[in-house]
Amino acid sequence: MTHSLALRDPTQWLQFHAQQSPERLFLETGDGRRLSYADMQSLVGHLGDILLAVHVEEGDRVVAQVEKSPEAIALYLACLHLGAAFVPLNTAYTLAELEYFLGDAAPSLAVVRPAQRDQVNAIAESCGVKRVETLDERGGGSLLAVPVEPAESAERDVWEPHTLAALLYTSGTTGRSKGAMLSRANLASNAETLAKAWEFTSDDVLLHALPIFHVHGLFVAINTVLAAGSSMLFLSKFDADQVVRLLPRATVMMGVPTFYTRLLQHSGLTREQVGNMRLFVSGSAPLLAETHREFHARTGHAILERYGMSETLMNTSNPYRGERIAGSVGPALPDVEVRIADPESGEVFEQPDTIGMIEVRGPNVFSGYWRMPEKTVAEFRRDGFFITGDLGKRDARGYVYIVGRGKDLIITGGYNVYPIEVELEIDALPGVNESAVIGVAHPDFGEGVTAVVVLNAGAQVDETTIRHELEQRLAKFKVPKRVVFVTELPRNTMGKVQKSALRDRYRDLYK
Repeated sequence: MTHSLALRDPTQWLQFHAQQSPERLFLETGDGRRLSYADMQSLVGHLGDILLAVHVEEGDRVVAQVEKSPEAIALYLACLHLGAAFVPLNTAYTLAELEYFLGDAAPSLAVVRPAQRDQVNAIAESCGVKRVETLDERGGGSLLAVPVEPAESAERDVWEPHTLAALLYTSGTTGRSKGAMLSRANLASNAETLAKAWEFTSDDVLLHALPIFHVHGLFVAINTVLAAGSSMLFLSKFDADQVVRLLPRATVMMGVPTFYTRLLQHSGLTREQVGNMRLFVSGSAPLLAETHREFHARTGHAILERYGMSETLMNTSNPYRGERIAGSVGPALPDVEVRIADPESGEVFEQPDTIGMIEVRGPNVFSGYWRMPEKTVAEFRRDGFFITGDLGKRDARGYVYIVGRGKDLIITGGYNVYPIEVELEIDALPGVNESAVIGVAHPDFGEGVTAVVVLNAGAQVDETTIRHELEQRLAKFKVPKRVVFVTELPRNTMGKVQKSALRDRYRDLYK
């Protein structure tokens, strides 16, 4: 085993392993392309030269809405190397959504898929974007074709812990997304903690089928691999047949609950097939206790569930060595403080099993929201604890249980959806009087986005029409799985829609 945890940055980890074990496999793609640590270090260096050639400077932002590829990972690391902030965006975001992110982040460079270039060019100038380049899933596109001069190479990778490393956009309850500012120290400390807690070594092979525009696939998976000098089987997406076939070559898999429900539906998931595996991790959405139990019965493995978010990276984890409790996200990780408090007063609840707001403090917690100082102040307690917006409890052993979410956040297939954004689009459709969007338990996605709609008198609008219209306006994961119609929405005496009543009414909709 090669140790690199004394170093403090993903790019330094990469450089260390490229020097110590240059031929060690860093990743292998689903179609058989292999890159060693030395290959990845060379690619990162080349992309760093390209970023300099297109005038990306320290402190700039680089937006990337691209398909999953080794080059996309190298772009992230090259940004880190130069002191620029990487801004990954969900590939499902529409052009209208992209326009907001470009305007807010004001990047010096936007990297998009080749088919998008003309459309993005049309909005780039008005958003303050100086340059648009392209990158496809095979490493093609205009970005890698940018000519560079050898003189442009520079050793810029100086460890500055509080340098802005990434902006991760999270949905807002008002419909305005917020950019969570993560530092190099946030990324490095969390990866170090996870590598130790989950006992990663250079012998590990991670089966990587997650998207890389998300905390889970980008920072939890890749940074932890870099910290330990591990390898990856790097798949473009989750495909149950392919995953089952590759399990004997892997030792660890990270996934969302949907991955595990689909694996359980596959006849090839057997104890023999997972004989080389040592760890299955689940996160990004609640894992049903019944899925946990069924997977254990089928494979002999207890899925390790953990809890994190864009603003904090990982906060808690069931233990690698110790009891993994179905329905719990485990105790706080080392160096992370987790407490339960009254959502209004902030009074800390010391009594076990008391439900309240989950609050977090530690080296993993972000510094604030991009260009939103008032929002930042409002989301932190005076003693530095971040108010997560998640409701939960902690038992006498310190295991945390998430029992609900404030602000009606929906997590579907690992992605966050705030109802207001979907409701605004539905309410704007002809024939719609009003709507309420809720999350309803779904066997595959954790929660299914569900719209409850009141039509105007005489309006002829059906479920298919509404879903079709929303598909033109919203990312696919935000489009309701079902649309149900009612004559009126339930309200309290203050006129507020009682979404809890709707969730209860439709709790069996997907069963």
